[in-house]
Order: sequence, then structure tokens, then C-alpha cells
Amino acid sequence: MHNDPVEKDFQEIARALWAAPPHELIDVAGRLLDRHAGGGGAEILLIDYRQAFLVPAVRGREDVPVDNTAPGRAFAAQQILREPAADDGGRLAHLPLTVQGERLGVLSVRLPDVGPHWLGEFAGTLARAMKIADQGTDLFRRIRRRSRLTLAAEIQWDLLPAPSCDTETFHLAGQLEPAYAVWGDNFDWAASAERLTLTVSNGMGSGTDAAALTHLAISALRNARRSGAGIAGQAGLADQTLFARHRGDLQVSTLLLDFELATGRVRVVDAGSPRILGMRGGAITGIGFDAQMPLGMFGDTRYVTEEFAVEPGDRLVVVSDGVHAALSPSGEPYGDSALTRALRATRMQEPPEAVRTMIRHFVAYHEETEPADDAVIVCVDWKAR
Repeated sequence: MHNDPVEKDFQEIARALWAAPPHELIDVAGRLLDRHAGGGGAEILLIDYRQAFLVPAVRGREDVPVDNTAPGRAFAAQQILREPAADDGGRLAHLPLTVQGERLGVLSVRLPDVGPHWLGEFAGTLARAMKIADQGTDLFRRIRRRSRLTLAAEIQWDLLPAPSCDTETFHLAGQLEPAYAVWGDNFDWAASAERLTLTVSNGMGSGTDAAALTHLAISALRNARRSGAGIAGQAGLADQTLFARHRGDLQVSTLLLDFELATGRVRVVDAGSPRILGMRGGAITGIGFDAQMPLGMFGDTRYVTEEFAVEPGDRLVVVSDGVHAALSPSGEPYGDSALTRALRATRMQEPPEAVRTMIRHFVAYHEETEPADDAVIVCVDWKAR
């Protein structure tokens, strides 16, 4: 296979991508497509923080809505989309840029025909190179923001893990709202060969105070997790850390979930207000646990784990109180029935699209009024292993 001249050509293309300086990667990708695929007008569009628009890397070009556009359909469906051929036989192709389920954006390129067989592999390599390059430049984050982030939102987005992940066992996605001005809401996850740990948190207050409080809590949870502690130990260390700093005046409500990948057994610590809904078949049920003290209230709380199990095909949705307690202009809580309707409407969508749809539904519920609190929605689909 390595003697195949076409394969050798792509190996050289891939090496050129990996060798590009982080801030030059987009330009290098365009030149490579032009030279090796006959592609013209190659354009990279990155998904904005709200997951509503694809933002061109080249300044001055209009942002492209995800809904009802060709690049948006390629992004939402996670499939290569080729537009009808033009009079000259060329056609515009849109390729999703995705790394292990994390959707970065879309590569659009005009080709003289269907394009080389390695075009999809090029998009995958470019996406991985962009993910790594993001650590060495502000370019991609500057492109993604359609308006300025508040300082609190900057803290929160830098704290977040990848917003989505797709493995053979689970598919996970989460989103914050308002994306450009979020305060203390956060989600965090980490996976290993044996387990998935997921937390959804809501720090008290607003602005940078709430963001800093949540940052301290998440750092304590991660420190305990990376030291090998279970979720009860993670909650205990975060409780001690926050109490030592704020003496019980400020707390972080957190739901901690620990999934055993081989069995679907889930351990839970409910330390506050985030709620979880489960969908199995067409049935939706709230999954309740014994409420324990929020992190930081007393500093010496002994957290206890509870258990339930997920089966292949199950969907779990975790929401902060900014979602389930949000009020419509008429005073009806979103969690009473609107949340269930939104979940039913997204049952055929993959988690990233389901979360994106639910966020739109949540925003529309306020009827053009501003939500009183920030919000987080996380969706987990459990697969057969």
C-alpha cells in the first residue's frame, strides 16, 4: 500500500499539514487543495460558540447559518455534501471537520469534479491538526466568536472539555447558554478504558465571581479524579476546598455521574440542583436521587453514592437549574412540560444536534426575554459495546 503513488502523494500532503505553523494552518490547507486536488476557493468555516453559525476564517465574508444551508447540512448530518454541478462541471463540496465526535466546522472547496478519493481523509487530518494547533494560537477562538465574550464566559469556555465525544460505548454532547455571557454553569467529563466520569455544575452568583467559584470547584474535582478518587472522594475534596475559601457563604451545586463502560452501571452523587431525565424507548422519566449538600456548604460532608443502570439505546439528559427552573413570560417553569417536549422532539438526532435543538427551544421559550440565569444541557446516548 505504501508503494501506491497516490497514497504516497497523500502522505506528503498530510506531512505538510502537520508541519504548518498553527497560525498558518488554514492558508496551508487551502494551498494544498489548490495544488493537489485542483480545488479553488477553499474555505474553512468554524462553528461559533452558540452553535448557530459557521464563521468563515477569512474576514469580511458573511457568516453561514447552520440551519437551511448546504454547509450547515454537512455540519449537522456529519456527512460530505456535494452541491449540483455548475455549467463548467465543477461543484462545491462541503466536508465536516470533526475529531472523535467533536465538531469543529466545515471545509468548503470548489472542485473540477467529485474530487480525489483522499478528500475525506484530508478533512479528518486537517481537523486533527486544527485541534492541536488551537493550543498554540488564538486564531481559531477569535474566528469562532461572533461577538465579544464576557470575561466570565472566557473563563468558563477555557475550563470546558471538548463539547462532544463519540466512542463505541457512548456519544456525549453539552452546551452552555448564553454562550457569550455564561456565568457559573459548567459541565466536565473524562473517559478511560473502564469508565466515563461526567459532572454538571452550577456555581452561585453571577459574572466573574460565579465563574471563578466554579473554576475552583472543577479544579478540585479534577485533582481528586486524576489522583484516583471516586466520585464521593471528588465531591469531598471540592467541598473542603470551597469551604476553606468561602467558609460556607458560596456553594456549587453539582451532579456527579460515574459510568462503568463494561456494564452500564452508573454511580451517582447528587450534590445540588442539576436534574437528569432518562429516555428509554418512547418513555421519558425523571431520575431522582437523595439530595446531598452542595459543594462548599460545610466542608466536612461525607458524600454517599447511589446507583442505577443504563441499557443500550438509552438517552440521558442532564440540565442545570437555569434550565429546569427557568420561567416563561407567563411564569410557567420550563421543567414542568416544555423540557420533556423538547427531549421528545430530538429523539432521532445525535447528541450534538439534540443539544443544539434543545438550546434553541429553551431560548425560544423565553419569547424574546432574557433568561434570568445561565444554563447547561448535556446529552448522553448509551450504545451497545
